[in-house]
Amino acid sequence: MDKKSVSGSCLCGKVTFKIETPLLMFRYCHCSRCRKATGSAHASNIFILPEHFSWISGDENVVRYDLNEARGFATCFCKTCGSPLPHTTKRNEVVVPAGTLDDDPGQLPESNIFWKFRASWSLEPGEMPKFDEYENK
Repeated sequence: MDKKSVSGSCLCGKVTFKIETPLLMFRYCHCSRCRKATGSAHASNIFILPEHFSWISGDENVVRYDLNEARGFATCFCKTCGSPLPHTTKRNEVVVPAGTLDDDPGQLPESNIFWKFRASWSLEPGEMPKFDEYENK
């Protein structure tokens, strides 16, 4: 796979970063910790090597939270807008929330992990109607 630079940022734009492909993994994680950290049915996580990641601006605006009772769960976020941001793991990988990317990473998610822990209310996107904008009721 060819190397590609992909930009990312938080919601308010104060924090920007770039990653380089290839990606190590791209997975949807359904564990309760990822659901709580994202506020959604699953986290869409990209894993890359640390040397393929760099902050461009606003890294002083990044706050890290390590869950003490976990062997290795952490999350980072922008202290202004609360957007989730990349963080380094204890396994020396960088987890990049895919929704923070401004460009196409050139790779699709490859699997769902912790599927048996998915939210009881979670549906796969193919099981629901689709609308281009808000649904008119």
